[in-house]
Amino acid sequence: MILVFGGTTEGRKAVEVLEEAGNAYYYSTKTGEQNITLHHGIRIDGALNVESMRAFCCEHDIRLIVDAAHPFALRLHETIADVAAGLQIAVIRYERIYPPRDPDITWIDDYADIIASDLRGLTLLATTGVQSISKLKWLESKGVKVIYRILNRESSILSAHQQGASDDQLCYYEDDCLPDADAILLKESGISGGFVGKVSSARKKGMRIIALKRPDMTQRIASPHSHGENRPRCVTRCVNGPYGLRRAVERLLPDFFPLHSGLTTGTCATAAAIAATHRLLYGETPAEVPVTLPNGETLSVAVGFADGHAYCIKEAGDDPDVTNGIEIRATATHSDSHHPLVEISAGEGVGRFTLPGFDYPPGEPAINKGPREMLRANIKANVKITISVPNGEEIAKRTFNPRLGIEGGISIIGVSGIVKPFSEEAFIDSIRKCVQVALASGTDRIVINSGGKSERFVKSLYPTLPQQAFVEYGNYIGETLKIINDLSPLHSPLQVTLGVMLGKAVKLAAGNLDTHSRKTTMDKAFIQQMLQEAGISIDISDMTLARELWERIPECQRIPFARVVIRHCAEHCTPLLTHGQLTILLIDDDGTIHSL
Repeated sequence: MILVFGGTTEGRKAVEVLEEAGNAYYYSTKTGEQNITLHHGIRIDGALNVESMRAFCCEHDIRLIVDAAHPFALRLHETIADVAAGLQIAVIRYERIYPPRDPDITWIDDYADIIASDLRGLTLLATTGVQSISKLKWLESKGVKVIYRILNRESSILSAHQQGASDDQLCYYEDDCLPDADAILLKESGISGGFVGKVSSARKKGMRIIALKRPDMTQRIASPHSHGENRPRCVTRCVNGPYGLRRAVERLLPDFFPLHSGLTTGTCATAAAIAATHRLLYGETPAEVPVTLPNGETLSVAVGFADGHAYCIKEAGDDPDVTNGIEIRATATHSDSHHPLVEISAGEGVGRFTLPGFDYPPGEPAINKGPREMLRANIKANVKITISVPNGEEIAKRTFNPRLGIEGGISIIGVSGIVKPFSEEAFIDSIRKCVQVALASGTDRIVINSGGKSERFVKSLYPTLPQQAFVEYGNYIGETLKIINDLSPLHSPLQVTLGVMLGKAVKLAAGNLDTHSRKTTMDKAFIQQMLQEAGISIDISDMTLARELWERIPECQRIPFARVVIRHCAEHCTPLLTHGQLTILLIDDDGTIHSL
């Protein structure tokens, strides 16, 4: 079982990640006042000391702790570290992302470091939380007027009064604007804590900015009472984003997520390039390198070095991917360019675009925009990076690349940097790319189908269409139609043909625009209704597969039934294609094609 300490933005993100597993876990907050929805999580509220936390972990078989609490919750971090060390429980610290420290801000290590004489006769706005009021009262005796900004809730107001703050010293976070003050005191709360926005607002008002540095978590996450030679230490992994959290849970508690995530080719290429650059500049290659993903979080990715190149092994997790296990290589050389941008080129096994419709014109390496931006964001050196993939040309034959017009190897792709297992996002993104290429080919008709079998049958009807005009939707019929509608030109309505076989058609007819078996099953009652509409009276109570209908329906009644199915499919699909004209073809197992 997993125990999460939250009450923060990071706690909320941790819940989003863990909910994907569908397994139970515990979510703990000190006050119970965070508004958060848990479907599989079990909420516990109230502060836990070492004894109560240890008892809870033993009673509920806690095997992993996720510390997503506020970075300034020092006592809690130390309690977690102490309990985890004693019980040998692994800890994941979900840390925040912090911008670089601005030298124009006055940075302090403790409230006592504030120079009161510089603020005498001035107003200081303290946004450091209700618990800091008692630590700042001394400033008032030094001639500093202090206003405390707190949450507008009963418990916070009561605590403020107990610490000696009067009502006229309080303001609340629900107010849109900062109150007038000469200076502001902030905690280094990171991007998710609104630090950047608060600094920006204070500067607009001309305030002097004082910031309390965040605690050094590298010291806090080790058990404070377990430094003796024979005492265990807390084993902690630090992450700063949802993908890193999921991957850490997958490694520390492998059974929690039914399916495990992987890395995109773009992330692997970036990791290899970082390693190659490090080797070029410093003469050594680390076992792991930090890769900053497009969402700003950082992952540690394993790398190696051999025969003059750095490499990263593609890890697909449980996503069915022909690139799983391949070696993605990178070499780095000093660039002759006077521009600071990283030069990116393709070597053996990386394809090239030969058709329009991509982020880059024909002839460019098939390294998409996302990976290129990742490479340039991660490498701060004037170098030329060459990406290569051994056997990439052969591997590419088993991908979408040939129909996309990508020749000579695989493409380096990845929008998020992470591949979720059986990722809808990844498949839908590939559909979007196929539609873009189809439109760029100049075709006036796009034919969408579920796969190779249905495509072979439908192609016979459109022998003059280019290969790029045929797009596989897999199970995502609704998403494919929406993509076509979004991308098609308004001034020239597109012709769209939907080829569908009976197994998916009966689900679509019932209104299921995603026909995957994990999302929907065959509705026999609705099929019976469609049979009645077609004037057909047969028993389907023992039917297990929809395609059995072709055998059970008398041949003379198949066309009326097919038309009923198509009509119901059209009711759900046609509204999605407001910029085009839709033709639906129902395909029999023997290749017979039915239409209205």
